[in-house]
Amino acid sequence: MQSYSNLIYKTIPSLRFLIAITIGILLQYHLQISISILLFTFLGACLLWLVFSFLSIPLQFKYAWCKGIIIHILFIAVGGCLSFAKQIENNPNWIGKYFKNDTPVLVSLQENVVDKGKSYKVLVSAKAVKVDEKWQPCSGDVLLYFRKDSIKPNLHFGDQIIITNHIVNIINSGNPGGFNYARYCSFQNISFQAFLTKNDYIKIDVTQKNSFTGILISLKTFILKTLKNNIKNKDELSIAEALLIGYRDELDRDLVRAYSNTGVVHIIAISGLHLGMIYGLLVWLFISFKKYKWSKIVKFITIIIVLWMFSFIAGLPPSILRSAIMFSCIAFGDVFFKKSNIYNGLSISALIILIYNPFSLWDVGFQLSYAAVLSIVLFSGSIQKLVYFKNKLLLVFWNVNAITLSAQILTLPVVLYHFHQFPNLFLFTNLFAVPLSGLVLYAEIILMFFAWFKSFALIIGLIIEKLIRLLNVFVLSVNELPFATWENIQISIVQSILLYLFLIAIAYWWFNKKKKYLLVGFAFLLLFFGIRTIDFLKKNNQQKLIVYNVPSHTAMDIIEGRNAFFIGDDDLMQDGFLRNFHIKPSRTLHRVQLKNKLNTIRLSNNIIQSKQKNILVISDTNLFVNTRFKYDAVILTKNPRISLIELYSVTKCQQYVFDGSNSFWKINQWKKEADSLHLQLHICSVKGAFELNL
Repeated sequence: MQSYSNLIYKTIPSLRFLIAITIGILLQYHLQISISILLFTFLGACLLWLVFSFLSIPLQFKYAWCKGIIIHILFIAVGGCLSFAKQIENNPNWIGKYFKNDTPVLVSLQENVVDKGKSYKVLVSAKAVKVDEKWQPCSGDVLLYFRKDSIKPNLHFGDQIIITNHIVNIINSGNPGGFNYARYCSFQNISFQAFLTKNDYIKIDVTQKNSFTGILISLKTFILKTLKNNIKNKDELSIAEALLIGYRDELDRDLVRAYSNTGVVHIIAISGLHLGMIYGLLVWLFISFKKYKWSKIVKFITIIIVLWMFSFIAGLPPSILRSAIMFSCIAFGDVFFKKSNIYNGLSISALIILIYNPFSLWDVGFQLSYAAVLSIVLFSGSIQKLVYFKNKLLLVFWNVNAITLSAQILTLPVVLYHFHQFPNLFLFTNLFAVPLSGLVLYAEIILMFFAWFKSFALIIGLIIEKLIRLLNVFVLSVNELPFATWENIQISIVQSILLYLFLIAIAYWWFNKKKKYLLVGFAFLLLFFGIRTIDFLKKNNQQKLIVYNVPSHTAMDIIEGRNAFFIGDDDLMQDGFLRNFHIKPSRTLHRVQLKNKLNTIRLSNNIIQSKQKNILVISDTNLFVNTRFKYDAVILTKNPRISLIELYSVTKCQQYVFDGSNSFWKINQWKKEADSLHLQLHICSVKGAFELNL
């Protein structure tokens, strides 16, 4: 009798390759396996496969499991090779191998310059570096930020410029629990960034354009211009841009947070939902031509062109790429009267995405996209059958909610792990927001076709604006409810895996009615809560100081158990972007809440005192130094006018911390003094947050 796993492999043949390639990607990335070992493994597996094929049929059948192992090893090696090849640092022409601080770099603009509020931003591709007076070809992308002078830089897609200095490595903020921005950029082949003025670059006459990319940028520019000409309100315009082509540069951060808190951020995150709506519209348009033989071929070609053009304009995020592949398979099957296996289609699309970009595995959109679709396919039917309504309207209402509810099952661990919150009212908000966003999307498509008819376009634009305003008001109103979001949830990767094991066991019990899997599921859940309880007990006894790396700001948390006392700038106390991005993840990680007073740790003047440690804080407004104490660390903030040599002579402290509020020139001045005294330095803007157990 065949095992259950073999039955799955036969039903979903591509799953075997997907699992093996995924393992290979993970192994190579985390263990940094050399390409020689990967190639040796690949060739060895090929040789074994060849030898196995020469065996007699009875022996091949008897040792079929050996063939399975060989296939897995072969594709694990393939996954490792894909991961190695995608890492830009492994490219022999990578800019990082040649670049120095004063090295001239020739770059080509990969897009048009974007207004980011405080600066202009553009992605460029490095083409050459000047080494020993010779131009050396190189590769790798660089993010350029132009300081806002009187006018916007006269630069466009395809233009080439020479940068003479100011290129630096992209680094993380280094705050506990914070987003790994450096890794995120690295996965997109971006390792460097530069902050320029109009005098820091030279534009040359030569341009370099990819024709296909140029067409996509022209279409994107046309779409954005059309929307701006016909939608006047900024908030409504930004949502329209995000909903249609995934353009998020003008979105208000607070508005995005409201969409996230209420569980409808997928509306503005350019997901498979949008592609599904467009696919449905195209299928509906061709219904009238169903009687003609040519209609299927024309429909197939139209669907493929429109879906993939839309996907490319949106930048091919994993959720869109997955949907494009899936709907392409469905459209292809429709032409040849074949029904595709949804699970095999999902597996094939994931395989294609990982071959195209192995680092999509770390993309939250990729994880959520596949978890949601698989969850809907597995559970929506069973959930819909739980309740039956004779009234057709109520039945449609329940079926829509059942799909939304089923999507949450397998996405729950991903949401909790990455976002540390759960939208409690997602059923309610999706029921209203998804249909309304569908109307907006279709109206925007109509607007694109009638952009030339200005009077009609303005009317459509006004309708779009009113619909989005209604959507925004609804989302913001729900977000104001005190129970809209369950926040500050902290789970580890191990706990996420345990949650998935619990869900798999419960699902197996649900579908097969075997009680032992119900017990297994609750055993995993018990283990999950056991780990969570242990972590709570550890956090109850923690005592530490955290000096955050917040550019141009002072921010410190004194943590005692599950409580924290904040020292820093008043604007960081507000629920704004800086607080949520730099400080809130750390408080969630440490499971603390802000308090006005701590029990055993106190702040006296500018001295933080615990039972074992004394920390001196010196700012531009407070230079008081109490010489009665022995200091374990001195924290300098706000560019105090003080000599480190004089400070050391008074405190005799060996450890000095410079937070993000200090300017670079002042830090460099202190660094020279510290080097002469052989002192220990922690520069937050370079090393990230400073943490000290008290």
